[in-house]
Amino acid sequence: MSVSYQSLATIPNRYAFFHRIEQAVEADAQLSLLFIDVVRFSDVSSSFGYKVGDLILEELARRINALFGPRCLLGRVSGDIFGLMIPGTHSDAQLRGFYSHLIEHFKAPIVFDDNAFVADFNVGAVANLPGNEDASRLFSGAEMALKQAKQNKYDNFQITRLQEKPETGRSLALKADLKRAFANEELELYFQPKVDLGTFKIVGAECLLRWNHPLDGIIVPGSFIEAAESYNMMNEVGYWVLEKAFETALCLESLGLNIQVSVNISPTQLYDSQFVSKVKRLADKYAVDLSRLELELTEDVALSNSLLVKRQLSQIKALGLSIAVDDFGKGYSNLAYIRDIELDTIKIDKTFVMGLDRNPVNKAIIQASQLIAGALGCQVIAEGIESVEQLHALREIGISKGQGFLFSKAVPFERLVEFIHSDLIVGDSLAYRDRVS
Repeated sequence: MSVSYQSLATIPNRYAFFHRIEQAVEADAQLSLLFIDVVRFSDVSSSFGYKVGDLILEELARRINALFGPRCLLGRVSGDIFGLMIPGTHSDAQLRGFYSHLIEHFKAPIVFDDNAFVADFNVGAVANLPGNEDASRLFSGAEMALKQAKQNKYDNFQITRLQEKPETGRSLALKADLKRAFANEELELYFQPKVDLGTFKIVGAECLLRWNHPLDGIIVPGSFIEAAESYNMMNEVGYWVLEKAFETALCLESLGLNIQVSVNISPTQLYDSQFVSKVKRLADKYAVDLSRLELELTEDVALSNSLLVKRQLSQIKALGLSIAVDDFGKGYSNLAYIRDIELDTIKIDKTFVMGLDRNPVNKAIIQASQLIAGALGCQVIAEGIESVEQLHALREIGISKGQGFLFSKAVPFERLVEFIHSDLIVGDSLAYRDRVS
């Protein structure tokens, strides 16, 4: 199975790697998956340039490939994260042994010119369950483990067993309820207005999923997304939200309201080879002006080096939909890939907005985002505006659109329409406009 990687381009990218894992689990479910994140690799690229960075990544790939032998498969999950599939059944001790083997080997530095790079890693590991042929479940397990490894204080390694997460009575109930929720139409969309910061008129709305639970009332996604992931229902949830966004856009159009509807697209949808054809079917079904719809993508997925992602985004743009990158600046270290995507909107992550009045670096990051957006010919929207001070600071910088609790929380569709018709953006009060104008 192993190959000698001569360049980064020859390493299976995220999509190709996932496809190989799908084939592997169908043939034999006895395997484990490691996600290997190169710690502080952005320091290398920023200090020595991306060419040197790519050379180091190539050397890392070559060494990892040689270290674990021909039966294993190496892939590149994202910029500086590798995936390693290891055949066989493995205990926690064996998985930790793989991590130790990796760390010990890379105590020997990688030398380039007169410099040396000592690689360190965060590693998330998961062993597959007997009989599990769902590669996405395995992939999600490795991603969860890596996320936890990055958060650990004293250990850069984390194991997630697919069956190890304790099922509380509440989580079990949510799982059972979620399937019923689809049948009983308990899921619904709320909408957070996007506001022109100069005129305070509503110019768009972001769709946000809510579950109108018969016993617990309105539940926000964080409480039940894990249930959807465990049930492998994320695509079902995602496409339900997407279709409701089309319905909403058509309703607004029929009311004569020129408001763009934004909908979040999950990574599983974007890596679904049928994604574009499903969007086309919705476009045919609802016959809405597609410029009224905007797809919001997380930064790491939108800026990944996946040929599938790039192709699908290009096809979506050709249909007439807009593309936005959500949470911009939050954590992606390599912005080179942004040149290859036709974006319409960059949404500045709320952490930079919320700390704007306390940290001058946040202002610099927002200004840099403006420069990038200007070069790309796209607009900038600020998320998480919660105070008048933040609003004034953003207006001084030149940010023209935003959203946040200062204007409105997410509201039902009927309330959104009321806001648009009456130009109300904070509850029922027109006094707000006098405070900030």
